[in-house]
Amino acid sequence: MKKTIFALSIFSLLAFVSCKENASSKVKSDNVTEAAQRDEASKQVPVMEFEKAEHDFGTIEQGTSQETIFTFKNTGNAPLIITSATSSCGCTVPNPPKDPIAPGEQGELVVKFNGSGQNQVTKTITVNANTEKGTEQLRIKAFVNPKGAAPVGPTK
Repeated sequence: MKKTIFALSIFSLLAFVSCKENASSKVKSDNVTEAAQRDEASKQVPVMEFEKAEHDFGTIEQGTSQETIFTFKNTGNAPLIITSATSSCGCTVPNPPKDPIAPGEQGELVVKFNGSGQNQVTKTITVNANTEKGTEQLRIKAFVNPKGAAPVGPTK
């Protein structure tokens, strides 16, 4: 039994020593160059900076269509591509630019709101793009008076 354990120990030791070749000799310089280029390219990302992230329509009458434009600039160092823009409600429709926005250029995201709801209404627009975060959040809000209702405000 001792001989068997001794033989297995010697075999394991020899196997460990034979596997310990010079690892750096196996590295291909082409792969190192390709990895460096890939890492450098991954550092180039677009950055989406909005002039404002929220728009307040104020007090509106129910059913009155509203529209606003969110202006943004690509302050990154790669083209900005907006893949989608969605709203938290079907009453709000975002319309993002279809073409990529080059670094340093501006773009516009048009948002239409159909004036539905009552009282204070807040809707969220989620913009999916190839930025580092991947999404940007915008908001619109309004105080919606029911049709035919008297304006809200102080009374004398």
